[in-house]
Amino acid sequence: MSIEWVNRAVADLREWGRARDVDVDVDEVRLLCDYASDYLNVHELGDFTPVTFEELLLDIYPRKVIAPPESAAETVAAARTLVDFLLATEEIGGKMAARMRSTLDRIEPEMPVALADTSLFGMAKSLFSAMGADSLEQGDVSVSSATEVDGPDGEHGAGSCDCPACSPPLPPVRLAPREELASDALRVPLVRDARRLAQWMLAGGRTPTVRGRLRVRDAAEARAQLGVADPALLWDLAVHAGLVRVERTAVFDGDDPGPLDVWAAVVGFLLTSGTGGAVTGHPALDEEIYTLLDMAYRLQEPVPLPAVAEHLEGVGLLDDGPVDLIALVRRLAYCGLAEADVDDHPGGAGDGEDDGEAPEVLELTPLAVWGMRKLYGDFGIEAPEAADMVAVGAPELIEELLSGIPEEMAEADIEGWLRGRPPLEAAAELLDAASGAQPVVRGVAVSIVDRLGPEAEEAVRGRLDEAELRPHAIHWLSARGLPAPALTPDEALWMSVDMLALAISAAEDDPEAFAENISASGPPAHVIEEMWRVDHPEVVEVLELLGRSMRDQATAKAARKAAFKARSRAIG
Repeated sequence: MSIEWVNRAVADLREWGRARDVDVDVDEVRLLCDYASDYLNVHELGDFTPVTFEELLLDIYPRKVIAPPESAAETVAAARTLVDFLLATEEIGGKMAARMRSTLDRIEPEMPVALADTSLFGMAKSLFSAMGADSLEQGDVSVSSATEVDGPDGEHGAGSCDCPACSPPLPPVRLAPREELASDALRVPLVRDARRLAQWMLAGGRTPTVRGRLRVRDAAEARAQLGVADPALLWDLAVHAGLVRVERTAVFDGDDPGPLDVWAAVVGFLLTSGTGGAVTGHPALDEEIYTLLDMAYRLQEPVPLPAVAEHLEGVGLLDDGPVDLIALVRRLAYCGLAEADVDDHPGGAGDGEDDGEAPEVLELTPLAVWGMRKLYGDFGIEAPEAADMVAVGAPELIEELLSGIPEEMAEADIEGWLRGRPPLEAAAELLDAASGAQPVVRGVAVSIVDRLGPEAEEAVRGRLDEAELRPHAIHWLSARGLPAPALTPDEALWMSVDMLALAISAAEDDPEAFAENISASGPPAHVIEEMWRVDHPEVVEVLELLGRSMRDQATAKAARKAAFKARSRAIG
């Protein structure tokens, strides 16, 4: 975010450019300074070094700035202008300026590649890129070349309109059983407090204003007697959700709608009615609740709070100071929208008192997923529901698991599928699907079979005659103390390659995590050296992956040599 030294520097740079008739891309330079300040501990112009530019342009920009690769030339040009300014104002000397220019010359051809490499994107950038650039940049943007991404036809795509109907297609979601949702809806602290306030108004014969709003004196009494934090919000919610009926200044019992009907009204009220800061404590932040929940809905997994901060920074909500994101999540939890520990006493998260563990992510509740899907439907947006995997066959289950669904959904699918059939039947189905299949399919099937106990022995033992399944079957039987032949060295090597082949896709998605795990628990160098002999279709890819990932240089070298031998054998 922009701070005082950046503002001064940009003002001085603008004046310097005018005096010398130099065309200065002020927006680009400001962004360089902002990111240097936020992420690289640069507190004044003299703190810039060649390493600062290298980290900014090859690390920070690819991870955080939504910009097309062709914009790299503009950014590098702005960096060169900044170097000229630093030298002219004696913030740096001639030798330092020469080193900076040399670094920028080296960076210039590398930066477009880095901007195009999706594996370098940070979580928030990956998500917002998928959603459309305007999801990230809706406010007063700081750099024109990095605000909008052209659509496939060369014009701004759906992201150029910020209405829900113009958003990209929604992913399928898995909904909790309706009975559970209805039960959860009755326990939402915000809704319970709204019901209590409605009954309190009725029992006391209290009346609203001619506009149907809560009177000031009643709000004060409600705070004192009921311990609620924002009676005005609760009253408006109770009326909107039909918990009470207001005719002029008279109050009557509501129509007693069902819990999910009430919940649908609550979600619509909180996300679309303009609550003016009553939910989060920040009027502008209240306006951003829909976008935050939409982000989490699309991602289908918990959103780390730093990614939430990136979004809020992108739309200008941090310009006036930081937002307490932990308090924000707890407020949303009080409203039934986010997962977090909140007090069960009246007022809930609304009074800021909470002794639970501080949340680290924004994670939607099952109720929030249901409510968002209902709201999308009201907007006329197609919001598909994911198919129930319990009744499908093993091939369909494996296909679903390989489609890239979130880990939590995948785990729920596996557990539900296994509960729906006896272990022997489940193992037989899975191994049938694995027989003659691609390594990744076989790997998924075998990993699920590995969850089963001795009850599946007959199905597993029946695969000892199949070359590709035999090593897995032997390992499965031995691990459960059941009679099994010994693995030959060749079979052990083959199974190692086969299981590593399953990790290729995950390693591409998160190379750092894979490198850390495989370096700690992967095969030793003397085993890797022999893998090239394995007659496996993925052996070259596996060895190349190990060569890139193993942090021990000797082990990585052994993998690269083995990969060369495996390629040579295939060519021969």
